[in-house]
This record gives sequence, C-alpha cells and structure tokens, in this order.
Amino acid sequence: MSDRLKTFIRQRAAELGFDVCRFASAADAWPAGERLRHFVDEGRHGDMDWMETTLDRRQHPTAMWDEAKTAIVLGLNYGPDRNPLEQLADRSAGYISVYARGDDYHEVIKGRLKQLAGQIAARNGKDIKVFVDTAPLMEKPLAQRAGLGWQGKHTNLLSRTHGNWLFLGTILTAAEIAPDTAETEHCGRCTACLDACPTNAFPAPFQLDARRCLSYLTIEFADPWPEEFRIAAGSRIYGCDDCLAVCPWNKFAQEAREMRLLPRPALESPPLAELAALDDPGFRALFAKSPVKRIGRDRFIRNVLYAIGNSGDPALRVCAERLVDDPAPVVRDAAAWAIGRLSDQVAVQPSTAFER
Repeated sequence: MSDRLKTFIRQRAAELGFDVCRFASAADAWPAGERLRHFVDEGRHGDMDWMETTLDRRQHPTAMWDEAKTAIVLGLNYGPDRNPLEQLADRSAGYISVYARGDDYHEVIKGRLKQLAGQIAARNGKDIKVFVDTAPLMEKPLAQRAGLGWQGKHTNLLSRTHGNWLFLGTILTAAEIAPDTAETEHCGRCTACLDACPTNAFPAPFQLDARRCLSYLTIEFADPWPEEFRIAAGSRIYGCDDCLAVCPWNKFAQEAREMRLLPRPALESPPLAELAALDDPGFRALFAKSPVKRIGRDRFIRNVLYAIGNSGDPALRVCAERLVDDPAPVVRDAAAWAIGRLSDQVAVQPSTAFER
C-alpha cells in the first residue's frame, strides 16, 4: 500500500505543478532542533521574537502534531532566467529579491497543497495537515531528510537539480509511508556564498547571524539600521540574493515554469525615484498579491531611501527632501541620512530625526 500511495501522491503532485515530491519520516529523532535552540540562545534571531516563543514547537515535527508519521515535502522551482545580481549595477533602480518579484508564493503553494492533501486523505483516510513556512515547522531539515537537497554553507536549501531556487511546502500525515533517501552535503571546499555576503552575516560555514543579514534587515527589522549595513545594502530594498546567486550549483538550475512566480516587469528594476513617491495606497496597489506588501509602506520607503543614499546620484536628493517631514519617524531618519550621504555631509543628524 505504501508504494502505491507514494506513486499516487507523486503523480498528483506533478499534475498540480510541483517540480519535486519526496518523503521523510516525521517521527525519527534529528539534530535540527538543537541547532535551532543554539541559534536562538546566541541571539542570532534578532527581533524575530516569534522564533523564541515557538521554539519548543519548532524543535521537531511531532511537537507541532504528535500524530505525524510522514512528511511529504514538495518543491516548486522559481529559478530566474539570468543572473539576478547583474541588476545591482544600476544604482538608480531598487533590487527586489527574485522570490518576491511575482505573486506571493505562500498563496501559490498553499492552494495546491490543500488540493493534494484532500486527495491523499480521500485515498487513505488518515489525518493530514499542510504547511508553507508560516507555521513553526522546520522545513529545510525535513527537505534534506526527504532528499530534495541539503542546507548549504549559507544555511539555505540547495538542490543538485534546481540550485538555490526551490520554494518548499510540506504535508504531514498520520500515514506510514516509506521514506526516501536523505541528501548529503555537497558544498565541498567552496565558500562562494560566504565570500559574497555584503555584510559578513555568516560567523562560520552553515551558521547565520540574522542580525547582519540584509534579508532580515530589509524585511523583519522595523527600526533604523546601523550605518555599516545601510551602506552595504547598496540598492537592495527587499531581500538579498547574493549568497544564493553565486553558488556553482546554479549551473543546473532551471527557469521557473509557473506563470504566477515569473517576475512582474514593474518589480524587476523599479526606479528609486518612483518608489520613493509611493504613499500607502500606491504601495498597496503596486505590491498587491506580492510578499513585499506585508512589510508595509514605511519600512519599504526606509529601504528605498537607504538605496537613494547609496546611489551616488545627486538628482535623487529631491526624492529624499520630500520625505524629511514624513509622518513615519523611520522614514524621516532615512531621508535625513540619504540627504547627508548624497551631499557628502550630514545635513540632519539621523539620531535627532528619529523619535520613538
């Protein structure tokens, strides 16, 4: 029955557009929980307090659901059609991470997972639950256990067939299904991802300090940044792909097939001047159905102003000047910093522009 069920699930997953479908035990012991606890104990999660409050539930899949026996781990390819880092050369445009240039992958994947889960439950009658990285479930260790890939030195999942570009979704089931062979690590001596990080966010291979990571800073961190990170960000305004894009395994990557994950033209190299002019309704309209929307207009404009300060283009100073009296303190701070950086002098001290 287990083999027939696996074949059934793989066929249905492929029909729903998933590029990979593999199986792992959800009940066996694993070391991932202790690694996560060490990460939190070291404070490397920064302001992501939810990682600490949900730590016990994140320790193991059965801590989320004690009846879980098998994890069905699915991958959806979102590979770009060219090296995205080439766009960083244009300092007048903002850089948005590849994963956020199309529709929100959570919505794309969740509906398909629910469809597949319903078909599996109807087939075998066992209880089932679906997850897309918003729940306290450690998906990357599960994906490695299932054989989709391995966690590289940059701590992201890395696939021999899709490079760094796989979205993950997981179905936990009470059914016992034979596991697939786990993947082993294939990074070797390569340190390309560690060397590429613009903020030195990796204290050691396979370890990340989120407090120094531009993905964390642009998305999760709400306050003004330390000066060194503002400068290091360059034109990155949402996320950072450097450690992903430089990996040699990307030579086997494929371009995304799912239309909803393809980049919207307006989000590939958006002009900083246009982004800086966004009010809240304009922000919501531009980023409708996009993961960018969740950080809100103020945090996004803060990021845009840091990029304007790094642009070296005096013509963009007027964009910052229009925002020095913005209602949001974090925007006022960033506007003052951008003006000072563009004029090579501190026109307004950022510390006085930001008031809690």
